Amino acid sequence: MKSIFILMGAALLVAAGFGGGFAYRQRLAEQAKERNLRKPNRRVLYYVDPMHPGYKSDKPGIAPDCGMKLEPVYAGDPMADPTKAGLLNITAEKQQLIGVEYGQAELTSVSSTFRAVGKVTPDETRVVHVHPKIEGWIEQVYVDFMGARVEKGQPLLTIYSPEMLAAQQEYLLALQARDVLKASPLKEAAENSDSLIRASRMRLELWDLGPEQREQVEKTGKPIRAITLFAPMGGYVIARNAFQGQKVTPDTELYQITDLSRVWVMADVFESDAPNVRVGQGAVVSLTYENGRRIGARVSYIQPQVDAATRTLKVRLEAANPGMQLKPDMFVDVEFQVASQRKLTVPAEAVLDAGARKTIFIDHGNGYLESRQVQTGERMGGRIEILEGLRAGERIVTSGNFLIDSESQLKQPAASAATAPAAQPAHASHSGAGEHQHD
Repeated sequence: MKSIFILMGAALLVAAGFGGGFAYRQRLAEQAKERNLRKPNRRVLYYVDPMHPGYKSDKPGIAPDCGMKLEPVYAGDPMADPTKAGLLNITAEKQQLIGVEYGQAELTSVSSTFRAVGKVTPDETRVVHVHPKIEGWIEQVYVDFMGARVEKGQPLLTIYSPEMLAAQQEYLLALQARDVLKASPLKEAAENSDSLIRASRMRLELWDLGPEQREQVEKTGKPIRAITLFAPMGGYVIARNAFQGQKVTPDTELYQITDLSRVWVMADVFESDAPNVRVGQGAVVSLTYENGRRIGARVSYIQPQVDAATRTLKVRLEAANPGMQLKPDMFVDVEFQVASQRKLTVPAEAVLDAGARKTIFIDHGNGYLESRQVQTGERMGGRIEILEGLRAGERIVTSGNFLIDSESQLKQPAASAATAPAAQPAHASHSGAGEHQHD
């Protein structure tokens, strides 16, 4: 009896399990039916190979090249947009995998620079050649070595000159005659004595006898045997030809003195950079020592001829010389600043440079990228000028370009093969609606 009850309980449990399973399956079917009712009824336009979207067919089936099931393309799907024809499609997952990043083509104000080698030379307008105005012999030399620093009015040397000695004596005689003729009743005689004094004084001045030495002659009443020549300007002695006992004439250059507080820098600018140089343009001179100390300079002259051997143009710059750091014949680096202007630029990494071909990928949204050839200009820091092929504001790929280009190269042969008539599958040609096109 007990076993009968056990069998009846087991039968009841089995019946309850079958009933519950049936109710659960019925509930799932109702839920699927609700989802199907809520799902919009989309129209299938055609079917494509998931590996090669350029292949199309009007019927479902299997792709002939890879054996994968063809996927439907619905109306409203971005893949069905005719404006996307010829574009490369990369899913968001794949873009994230290859590290795609985006930027923008922008009109930026840029100022470029170019460099040249320069050589320091003395400012020729600040160079003085010291010559005697008379013939004579050097008796004493005060500045006796090259490179000496002299101040304006500093004694350089003394010269004994018979001509100068005779001129001083004539001047003294003229002064004495004036004193004698002061008491003369003849007015013309006094005037003639004054004219003689002026003529004698002018001769001494023209022969560089300074006011102090003339006063000394007038006070003492005796001529100076050896007159002193003074420095006409302050600077450095860069040439010397004055030695004790040497006979000199007005043709003899005794000293060459130059003021190095300002100097010239003669820069060799390549002819390709010559159009970017103009008179009055600023530049920076960099020294090869003291951590490349920089000194401001300005273009003062541009020579009209290019050197035939070096293909460079001589450009003269003027620069202050604080601390006399710019020394004649020293080589320096010259950096020219080109005026800023607005140019269309992109980040340098956005351009895929293959020599003659320079490619940029344009983002059209939803994973669609356009491969576009551009013409580039000069590189300015981390950006490159775009001359043709791009507009300001267009969204571009700045990272992952090489992998995107590889993806494009892989898909192009497959799409090209799909366009060939021999590649048309039987079920697609049979339908009359299948077609091939490049991705």
